[in-house]
Amino acid sequence: MSDQQPDSSNSQDDFDDEPEVTLGSDRKSLALPGQNLPDQVYIIPIHNRPFFPAQVLPVIVNEEPWAETLELVSKSDHHSLALFFMDTPPDDPRHFDTKALPEYGTLVKVHHASRDNGKLQFVAQGLSRVRIKTWLKHHRPPFLVEVEYPHQPNEPTDEVKAYGMALINAIKELLPLNPLYSEELKNYLNRFSPNDPSPLTDFAAALTSATGVDLQAVLDCVPVLKRMEKVLPMLRKEVEVARLQKEISAEVNRKIGEHQREFFLKEQLKVIQQELGLTKDDRSADIEQFEERLAGKTLPPQARKRIDEELNKLSVLETGSPEYAVTRNYLDWASALPWGVFGKDKLDLKHARKTLDAHHAGLDDIKTRILEFLAVGAYKGEISGSIVLLVGPPGVGKTSVGRSIAESLGRPFYRFSVGGMRDEAEIKGHRRTYIGAQPGKLVQALKDVEVMNPVIMLDEIDKMGQSYQGDPASALLETLDPEQNVEFLDHYLDLRLDLSKVLFICTANTLDSIPGPLLDRMEVIRLSGYITEEKLAIAKRHLWPKQLEKAGVAKNKLSISDSALRAVIEGYAREAGVRQLEKQLGKLVRKAVVKLLDKPDSVVKIGPKDLESSLGMPVFRSEQVLSGTGVITGLAWTSMGGATLPIEATRIHTLNRGFKLTGQLGDVMKESAEIAYSYVSSNLAKFGGDKSFFDEAFVHLHVPEGATPKDGPSAGVTMASALLSLARNQAPKKGVAMTGELTLTGHVLPIGGVREKVIAARRQKIFELILPEPNRGNFEELPDYLKEGITVHFAKKFADVAKVLF
Repeated sequence: MSDQQPDSSNSQDDFDDEPEVTLGSDRKSLALPGQNLPDQVYIIPIHNRPFFPAQVLPVIVNEEPWAETLELVSKSDHHSLALFFMDTPPDDPRHFDTKALPEYGTLVKVHHASRDNGKLQFVAQGLSRVRIKTWLKHHRPPFLVEVEYPHQPNEPTDEVKAYGMALINAIKELLPLNPLYSEELKNYLNRFSPNDPSPLTDFAAALTSATGVDLQAVLDCVPVLKRMEKVLPMLRKEVEVARLQKEISAEVNRKIGEHQREFFLKEQLKVIQQELGLTKDDRSADIEQFEERLAGKTLPPQARKRIDEELNKLSVLETGSPEYAVTRNYLDWASALPWGVFGKDKLDLKHARKTLDAHHAGLDDIKTRILEFLAVGAYKGEISGSIVLLVGPPGVGKTSVGRSIAESLGRPFYRFSVGGMRDEAEIKGHRRTYIGAQPGKLVQALKDVEVMNPVIMLDEIDKMGQSYQGDPASALLETLDPEQNVEFLDHYLDLRLDLSKVLFICTANTLDSIPGPLLDRMEVIRLSGYITEEKLAIAKRHLWPKQLEKAGVAKNKLSISDSALRAVIEGYAREAGVRQLEKQLGKLVRKAVVKLLDKPDSVVKIGPKDLESSLGMPVFRSEQVLSGTGVITGLAWTSMGGATLPIEATRIHTLNRGFKLTGQLGDVMKESAEIAYSYVSSNLAKFGGDKSFFDEAFVHLHVPEGATPKDGPSAGVTMASALLSLARNQAPKKGVAMTGELTLTGHVLPIGGVREKVIAARRQKIFELILPEPNRGNFEELPDYLKEGITVHFAKKFADVAKVLF
């Protein structure tokens, strides 16, 4: 391809001699007449957005490789070149795919070319759309093409005129909203009329902030009406964005103006108050605030004197000094306490009973005990402080019983957990000499509840720790002793507080880890596990409605049958409390919600057959009570509630005398086994066995569930019975369970946890029990529904046990 160049007889070498381009009405004198548009032009690709025929704008290109192209344009007689838009610039501008150029570009006349720092800048005046007809030179810049120009009809139709008016109105709307368009733009707009629609449409498109691809689509659209249809929505969108931006700016300016006005007014007010002597400095304001807080409160003389001293100190300290901050913080706490403020108790036993029944199913003995406590208060006219310790397995409702007591009394309730607490300062406060010192939890509780007689719950009191920072259990001694807590001393306040009217409720799972002196100060109330009937009532009245509410499911959309609830209790949640039961019911509700989402109009009913698909196989199977020679069922009591405990004895061989124990037994239980072995060996003849049996037998005694640690003395009679059964080679009576501590002389001593053990036996469908005679009173105190259908033999000596079994 030969390098053809346009005729350059009238060329001028320097663009700077070109006349100034003005945006006036002499556009036609600057633009070339249609017949003089060149057939061959050089092209330069541009990348930001397309150039439109209606635009006059500066264009900047790289000197390399476009310097030669501009030199050749300056030597041409028409000083024109074509600008084509490329959406993605090529890596090397000297080599690009000619097919990447769009169909239409814009022929521009070049004015005022100049060089600066490797860039070329010129003012481009758009003349006309242009389409490449043939590539004359495309291997490297300068690129030369032969072009053609689209034909456009001159006479606009009525529809085109209407669109033209709409475009002009939209542009006029845009001008006041966007300050970027200046006066020249308004003058430029005046040149256009609806009778000259093509440049008007191009100019309107150029005003928008549309993407380069959208603008190229406008440039490619030659028919004026279609082009107007594309441009008008783009322009309207631009107007809406500009209007929204103006509204946001106005709102921001309004808010800033309000803040400034408020600031100036406050500053003026301060100056006026100071001039009139009405103002207070920060120190005076603080002192006045503390005095206001103390007004109407009854302070002990010692506390009043101490607080007055601190107020005097505050009045002479500089507000910026660290000592001022310490004193102010102290007074903040001391003045916030409810000195002498007591809440009125609701001493209505009917209301109390109603509240307790509404919150808890079962627990009748606990409720009776609480009502007795309230009755004493009602008789006396006030409830003085008391310390109640609720002991029971997890999930039986200890914390919620405490909350119910507070509600039935109408007292504010404050709960904090002492589980894992290792620092005594948590109870009695830090001394003021420490940075960041604070009062103890009890002072914080009184500040929060705003009365001196709240119900304060100390949760998990059996899980307190000890460390080098002190022993919080010992720090609680003064707090919980009714003789001492009249003058409780907090280290931070260093003032005596009267806690004697506070009702303390503590909770624990076991008593083993609570120090004796602390336990001695508390009244222990035991909460045993629930039997199946109680759990069923709790699930129906409390747990199931709570889960439905939590999931937002209506009662009529999801229901569960009583038999299914019973199956969940016995197969998946056999623990003493109801926490595991609540989790399983939550799981059922979640599974049902998935079905309701698939079929919103359906009603889900859960029966016993649906449990395995939702909860998996039952965790607990109905345990088979082991029976046979040398096998006895015992009753055990753990922190999780009662359990049955089978004990097995067998003779391994008769080569030598021996005794072996297995089953992960604690020291006390091992000793019980030794006692049982010694007792049965020495008294075998009395019980009808061969007295030489143990002389030549190697006996193995095992307590199943070897992975579970077991300890305690109450398996003594059970172990002795297993050994006796083995020695007599006679199976014991079926369906009997027993508990009791055995001595070497055969006496049966009392044990603990009678209620839990009876519940465990009922669960296993064992209705004949052997209990120590000293525990007769404990059994008689049990509610009737627990004793119903159960036969109990009370044993003073082991002979009584043997009589029942054999």
